[in-house]
Amino acid sequence: MDIQKEVKEIVKKNLPPETQITNVEMEGPEVAIYTRNPKAFFENENFVAKIAFELKKRVNIRTDKSLLSDEHYAKNLIKELVPETAGIKEIYFNPSFSEVVIEAIKPGLVIGKGGETSKEIILKTGWTPNILRSPTSESEILKGIRHHLHKYSSERKKILQETSKKIYRELPKNNGWVRLTALGGFREVGKSCMLIDTPETKVLCDVGVDVANQDQPYPYLEALRLPLDRLDAVVVSHAHLDHAGLVPLLFKMGYRGPVYCTVPTRDLMALLQFDYIDVLVKEGKEPPYTERDVKEMLKYCITREYREVTDIAPDMRITLHNAAHILGSSSVHFHIGQGAHNLVYSADIKFAFTRLFNNVDINYPRLETLIIESTYGGKDAVQQDRNLAEEQLIRILKETMHKEGNTLIPVFSVGRAQEIMLVIEEYYRKGMLDGKVYIDGMTREASAIHTAYPEYLRKGVQRRVLQNDSPFTSDLFQIADYKNRDKILEEKDAIIIASSGMLTGGPSVQYFQKMAENPNNSLIFVGYQGEGSLGNRLQKGLRKTPITDNGKTRELPINMRVETVEGFSGHSDRNQLVNYLRSLNPKPKRIIVNHGEKNTAIEFARYVSNKFRINATALRDLDAVRLK
Repeated sequence: MDIQKEVKEIVKKNLPPETQITNVEMEGPEVAIYTRNPKAFFENENFVAKIAFELKKRVNIRTDKSLLSDEHYAKNLIKELVPETAGIKEIYFNPSFSEVVIEAIKPGLVIGKGGETSKEIILKTGWTPNILRSPTSESEILKGIRHHLHKYSSERKKILQETSKKIYRELPKNNGWVRLTALGGFREVGKSCMLIDTPETKVLCDVGVDVANQDQPYPYLEALRLPLDRLDAVVVSHAHLDHAGLVPLLFKMGYRGPVYCTVPTRDLMALLQFDYIDVLVKEGKEPPYTERDVKEMLKYCITREYREVTDIAPDMRITLHNAAHILGSSSVHFHIGQGAHNLVYSADIKFAFTRLFNNVDINYPRLETLIIESTYGGKDAVQQDRNLAEEQLIRILKETMHKEGNTLIPVFSVGRAQEIMLVIEEYYRKGMLDGKVYIDGMTREASAIHTAYPEYLRKGVQRRVLQNDSPFTSDLFQIADYKNRDKILEEKDAIIIASSGMLTGGPSVQYFQKMAENPNNSLIFVGYQGEGSLGNRLQKGLRKTPITDNGKTRELPINMRVETVEGFSGHSDRNQLVNYLRSLNPKPKRIIVNHGEKNTAIEFARYVSNKFRINATALRDLDAVRLK
C-alpha cells in the first residue's frame, strides 16, 4: 500500500471527527497533520502521542492554512502575548509549514507555563510557533543559517516531500546482503567516510577531509562508481572537518538528497566549511567547493534529536546517540533490513569526564557490528588524569607569565576551544590565574552557537547559559583578529586561544610564526596532532621550519617552550576505549577499528580481539566487508 494512503488511514482511524483534519502530508521521515481545530489537540494531548506511537514517526500538528491570520497582525499580537523579558530577537513566518519562527533569549517564556503562551499564539493567530533560542552573544553564521532556511522554506518543503517518496518506496521482500565499504579514515586519522549499502539502499556516513595530508586529503569518492543520485542519504556524525568537511563537494557534484545530523552539527559544520574555504583562499589555494555549495547543503539537512529513531530508506533506520566529543556529536546506530543487521558507528567518542558534555551513550536495542575509533588506541596512549591535566595547564600559564611571556594555545575552534575556555574561566573566577585571554579565529562564533543549544551541554554549563551567565561570553575573553594581533603580542602575560588546532592554517600559524623565536613564550597543544601536521612535527622536536616573510623564505628558529597536555582531548585513550567496550550493552559480535594511525589501528584491533574474544579487524581504505 502507498505509505501516504496508509498514514492517512491510520490518522483517520485514530483521531475523532472533532479534530477536523484537512490534510496529512509526509515531510521526509515526519508526518504533518493539518487541522481546523487545534484546540482539540490541546484538550487531549494523547491524540498526538497515540498517532506517533502507531506510526513510529515524529508527528507535527499544524493549523489549516485557512486559519492563518495576516502576518503583520500576528506579529503584533505575539509581541503582546509574550512578556518583554523573553527577549524576542526575531519573528518571521513560513507559510509553507504554517509556522511562525520566534527567536528569543528566553524561549521558555515564549512557551509559557504548561505551554499556555504558545497555545494562545496558535489559537489567536493560527500560526504554529517554532521557538528557537538566540545565542547569548551575536552569531553572524547562526543568523545567516536560520535566515537561509527561512528564505528557502517553500523549497525545503518540496525537498522533504521528495525525500519521503524515496524513504517509503516499495522494496522487494528479500532483505539480501549488507556491505560496508571503507572510503576514508581507516588505518588513518582524517577524511572519514564509509558507504553502507544493501541491494536497494546506499548511504554515505561522514564525508571528511584530511587538512594535514598534502598527498591524499580527500576520501576515495571515485570508488563509489555510481551516480550520486543513487545515494539515498548522507549521515554526518559531527561537524569536525575530518568528518564533515567535504559534504558540500557532493552537492557541487550534483547530489540532491538528505543530510541527517543534529541541529548543532548542521550549524557548526557550515561554520567550519565556510572557514575552510576562507583559509584556502587566503593561502592561495583553490577550495574544492564554494559558499554556494555549503548553502545548498543546508537546504537538504534534516536534523534529528538524540535517541530519535528515523527512517532514512525503506530498509534502513538510524538513531543518533550522544558521543560526548563536541557539541551535537553522535554515534550512529543503523538498523538495517527490518532487523537483519544492527551496526553502530561510534565516530569520535569521549568515555570520560568532560566539563562540556554529559556521559556518552552506551545502551543500544541491538548491536551486531561496532565500528570504533582508535585515535589514542595505542598501548602507550594513556592520557593523564583530568585534574592533573588542568593543574599542568595552569602551571605552564603561570610560569610563562612569570617570565613575562605570552602563551599560544592552538585549538580546534569547536570542542577543545570551549573546554579550555571553561577551565581557564573557572581558575580566573577562583582568583588562581590572572592576565588577559584573547580568542581568535572561529572560536567566538562556535562558542556563540554553543549558547544557542544549552540542552546539549553538561547540566552545570547548561544552567549558567540559561541564567544568562554563559562562561563563553565572560568579560574575561577578549576578541582578537588580524587587526590587533601585533599589538597583543607586544603585551605581556597574554593567553591566546586560536584556531587551527594542528597549526595547519588560520590565525594560530600566524601567532606561532611571530612568537616562536622568543624563549619566554610558550606553545601548549591540547588536542590531537595529525601525522604530517606542523603541530605533530613540533611535538617530535622540530627546532627550525621555513616560513615566507615579506615575500622571502627564511628559516624560523623555534626557541619557544613547546608542551603537550594530553588530558583535554575529545577522544578516548586506550583505557577509556576498553572501558567503553566493556560497558556497551549489548556486546557486539564483530568490531571494526578505524580512525587511528596504521600501526595503532592494527595493534588495537588485535588487542581487543584477544581481550574480549570478539572478531576485531582494522580495515584499510577501499576494503569492503560483507556484514550479512
